[in-house]
Formats: sequence, structure tokens, C-alpha cells
Amino acid sequence: MPEGDSIHYAAKRIAAVLGGTVPERIATPHPRIAAGEWPRRLAGREVHAVDALGKHLFIRFDGGLTLHSHLRMTGAWHIYGPGERWRRSPRSAWLLLTRDGTEVVQFGGPLLELIPDSRARTDPRLAELGQDVIGESFNAEEFLHRLRADDPRRPFGDALLEQRTIAGIGNIWKSESCHAARLDPWREQAAVGDEQALAAVRFARVEMARCVREGTAARPRAVYRRTGQRCRRCGERIRSRGQGEGNRITYWCPGCQR
Repeated sequence: MPEGDSIHYAAKRIAAVLGGTVPERIATPHPRIAAGEWPRRLAGREVHAVDALGKHLFIRFDGGLTLHSHLRMTGAWHIYGPGERWRRSPRSAWLLLTRDGTEVVQFGGPLLELIPDSRARTDPRLAELGQDVIGESFNAEEFLHRLRADDPRRPFGDALLEQRTIAGIGNIWKSESCHAARLDPWREQAAVGDEQALAAVRFARVEMARCVREGTAARPRAVYRRTGQRCRRCGERIRSRGQGEGNRITYWCPGCQR
């Protein structure tokens, strides 16, 4: 699943293409949304903002309409220059927006909707989200309050994936942040001190923001997908196994994460 840095990076790139302009073409080839007549409803409307909250992306049009996307496990945003060949099948395209020959394409859904701005402000899926991990500001007390309201027996690594606690962290950043904070992701969250919990989140904030600036190729790889390799910090072999109800793979070093 694309994580918050990927979504913010996509929003930045989409804004560079569409921000402050009226798309020259809008197409909705996927049958699930074709009946919504989005090309007609958005015709002539300027894109006045493109932004993200956690793993949600918004393309905001004049007149109070917003395209809302959540990629989950299968979706992707791509941008192609004039004449550039698509890297995914056109049959998986849900949305196409073009300007000056540049194409912004959303592939694979699965959550793509055109909603009024009022709903974007009140939708429970969005209103209940915690702070964006890479938002402009971060309230440590609010994060800790939401963390402690969660199941105290929940492993801390799994607790970081709870979007109502903090929005934007996924499997990569869960693993890397726990490693950076020398924190065992299997420790019950009630047994994790405030400063250690905050250290993990602060690492995510700094490094995810860097990836928004530089691209996701800049992500650290201390433990993620390094099962069986030596930890660069202590030399112990990195381990991995499924965690939480979703059985999402967690990577950690048993030598220096305690």
C-alpha cells in the first residue's frame, strides 16, 4: 500500500501539472465511475489545489467539487510527458486528466470519488483521521492521547498503522521508525515510554518529509525487506513475520530493538 510520503509526493507532482489550470481533457474509462458524468460536471473548472492527508489525495476544483482518492493496495498515480508510453495497461485506468500533452492517470482505483467539499470536511473516514505524520505541525500530546486510547496490549508496531492515531504511516515506515528508535515493534504499546514513542514518530516525520522532496527512492532501508541480512548497527540478523489483524509483515532487529 502506498504510504503517506508517496501520496504527498504524488500530490506535489500533480499540482505542478494541473494546479491553477483547467484540464484540457477529463476521461473516466472505468465502468464503475463512468456513469457519474465527471467530464461533464468538471468541464471548465479550474484545479485550485492538490493536497494530501495521510494516505488520501485530493484534487480540488472550483465550484466546490473534489476528487478524492485512496489507493489501498492496488492503485497508483502516474504522470506521463507528451508521447510517453504508459507503464500500466490502459484497461486499468480509472481517471485521465491532461494539460499541454502531459497526462495525469489514476490506475486501479479502488477508492476514487467525486464529492462536494462539504462532504470532504465531514466524511467520517476523513474526520476521524489522526494528525498527518508529515503535516506542517505536529502536536505530541494529541498523538500520545490517541495512542494511549488504543488497545494497551496492541504491539507498538501495529499501533503505528492505526490511521486514527496518526495518518500516513504504513508497513515500511512502521518498521524503519521502530528500528531508528531502537524499539521492539512487538512490545505492547502500554509498555512503550512517551519519549520512545515520540522518537519513532519524529524519525518518520523527518525522513518522510525528505522523501516528499526527493522521491521515495530516498527511503531508508535499515530493516525493511532485509530479512536474514546483518543489521548495520549491531550485526544481528534481521527478522520478519506477520503482525496484527492484517498480518502485515514487520521487519526488526532482535539485537538492538528491545
